[in-house]
Amino acid sequence: MAVKIPKKLTAICSTLALAITAQAEINTATIMASSASPSCLEYKVVGTCFWLFCTQFGCKVRTSTKVRHFLPEMVMSAYNHEGQNPWAEMNLMSQGVKGGEYRSPQKNYTQLTFKNATAIGHPQGAISSLLNSTGYYCQSQTTPFMPYFLSSLDYFAWRQNLPEMFYPEALTPGMREIKRAGDTWGNIFPRGGAVTQVNDYKASAVIAQRIADIVSRNGQLHIYQPAARTGGAGTWYPDPVKEGNSKNHKWQQLSPEMSKSCSTFPDTPPTLQSEKGNYAWALWRPYKCCKRRGQTFLYSIDWYNE
Repeated sequence: MAVKIPKKLTAICSTLALAITAQAEINTATIMASSASPSCLEYKVVGTCFWLFCTQFGCKVRTSTKVRHFLPEMVMSAYNHEGQNPWAEMNLMSQGVKGGEYRSPQKNYTQLTFKNATAIGHPQGAISSLLNSTGYYCQSQTTPFMPYFLSSLDYFAWRQNLPEMFYPEALTPGMREIKRAGDTWGNIFPRGGAVTQVNDYKASAVIAQRIADIVSRNGQLHIYQPAARTGGAGTWYPDPVKEGNSKNHKWQQLSPEMSKSCSTFPDTPPTLQSEKGNYAWALWRPYKCCKRRGQTFLYSIDWYNE
């Protein structure tokens, strides 16, 4: 079963967000501004919901519009050393074990790369104005600045790959990998901090994908806070993340380059790679919902096969 992150850490998140603790490549303000991305949002009217509305004079069926759009749920960071989280305000929560040695991304000294990692609730921000202009939109299941995964707390699973090194996905070559024709970035399992990959960007992307795989599911043998609600009554939360599937998640690069668009891994590595080996992405996931227009949700009809 998932072991929840202590509430004391959650309580200090808002305080941490107010003070910059170290020099880093991005901060809360830039992350909030980056969420104003119509291409990542992909707002669409997709169907109709039916509600039963009853009064003392009788009952009738009402309808409401069903919409679908993506939301930035979390900021995923992968970095070499403690205190080097690219998200400046989150450095106090990023204290943990030492990661990989410093090496320029242009100089491949070793194939084995180790990264510390965090998954923190996205602060939202500028996306609110985009959503307000649509008239109706879905609410995120995640809480801004909430720590959903801290590799420093998930020590044995993250450092020792226990028990996932014995999972079939970890023992079977070619199973659960991030790859495209002729280019394998890395395996999802075991979902720990070590990746066999000479390209630092690709190694960090594999780490981010592993964290997303964990936090989007319940009952994983890691110390984390799941973001895997089931929804209901006119709300449909996203399915668990699956590598390469752009229908259930997308990545927006935040550091070392800020991107205005989203993609799925494997994507095209940026021309600029981090000299410190620190990277961050916003994880966007799709939501569906419709406005409540009665006491009882009956059913919905989708116009598109999403």
